[in-house]
Amino acid sequence: MVIIICAIIFLILCSAFFSGSETSLTAASRPLMYQLEQNDGDQRAAVVNRLLDSKERLIGAILLGNNLVNILASALATSLMIEIFGETGVVWATLVMTVVVLIFAEIMPKTFALQNANRMALAIAPVMKVMVLVLAPVTMTTQFIVASTLKLFGAGSSEAEGQTAEELRGAINLHEGQDQAVSQERTMLHSILDLNEVEVGEIMTHRKGVVMVDADLPADQIVQEVLDSPFTRVPLYRNEPDNIVGVLHAKALLRAIRAQSGEVEKLNMEELAAKAWFIPESTTLMGQLEAFRARREHFAIVVDEYGSFMGIVTLEDILEEIVGDIEDEHDDEVEGVQLQADGSYLVDGIVTLRDLNREFDWRLPDEEASTIAGLILHEARRIPTVGQVFSFYDFRFEICERKRNQITSIRVFPPKLEE
Repeated sequence: MVIIICAIIFLILCSAFFSGSETSLTAASRPLMYQLEQNDGDQRAAVVNRLLDSKERLIGAILLGNNLVNILASALATSLMIEIFGETGVVWATLVMTVVVLIFAEIMPKTFALQNANRMALAIAPVMKVMVLVLAPVTMTTQFIVASTLKLFGAGSSEAEGQTAEELRGAINLHEGQDQAVSQERTMLHSILDLNEVEVGEIMTHRKGVVMVDADLPADQIVQEVLDSPFTRVPLYRNEPDNIVGVLHAKALLRAIRAQSGEVEKLNMEELAAKAWFIPESTTLMGQLEAFRARREHFAIVVDEYGSFMGIVTLEDILEEIVGDIEDEHDDEVEGVQLQADGSYLVDGIVTLRDLNREFDWRLPDEEASTIAGLILHEARRIPTVGQVFSFYDFRFEICERKRNQITSIRVFPPKLEE
């Protein structure tokens, strides 16, 4: 009887070990383990990573060991109780083992493992490595049976495939905080993940805001317009803005003026201009960023599916999508958003939805339109008149100004103000 009781206690301890191992290994921080292995050379962290790489075999070995010791402990307890209490010993064995297994082999070890997941995972990793190797034949057989059965019922595909980006977004959102630095870092990380989803047409400078120079103007007038512009690169066009013949760089222009000893009239502006690089508006920001790096260029001209000039995009535009606005001493300060006394915002129609969402933590959709004026046109399904008010997405929008068919100024009442 003493031997049986000692055997039951030992099996309960084994069950607690398997339960705690399962929880600690699945709850351990994978980034931390990777960091310990790569930077610190921690061999135990390397074992943890290898175990997690073959998670199905790991879980199979743990469940096999856990069920084995639990069933054996229950069988021994039943035989012991029957010997003491007779046939009613089955009931007593069931009640006692349920309580013991639940408290000492499940709840207690798993609670401890959750509270000390990383430390416990490193401690039990070598033992679990041996267990996985020893039980490999059995676990591989059971995995084959399980996979075949699931495939038979059409449930063999994994739902985890393709969810890496969403997992990263969820991990970023978990790090919440009111601290300005934390909020800014979270926004930057989200922006990096969005680079594959946002197209250059959503962030480009529209053709209306592009500074361009007519290549047929006198050379001295072209020089003056380039110097008056706050931009380093200026597109040259001939006859009409859609006919762009090159991009004139201010530095190349100054070098040419110096080479000609200041005789501007001898300059051929079209020869000085670099060849224009045209890209479709559907290009993703990640693709364009890689293209900028490959070509070692910072400036591209955006065209639509018909080849018409839509606007320009620069390397700085893409970087600003990640880190926010970058202003230098030559940037023009344009106030696109003005806070009103009542808490509403007076917004220019050309302000992008991405900028508004990032600045004020709004959730205005930017799938169908890139600017706030475009969003109103999309939702209203008509060109509104001055004074009209629209309510959607918990916001209220009042049309303040309109020039011809373009909405130029909107008053926005955010949800909190509406409440």
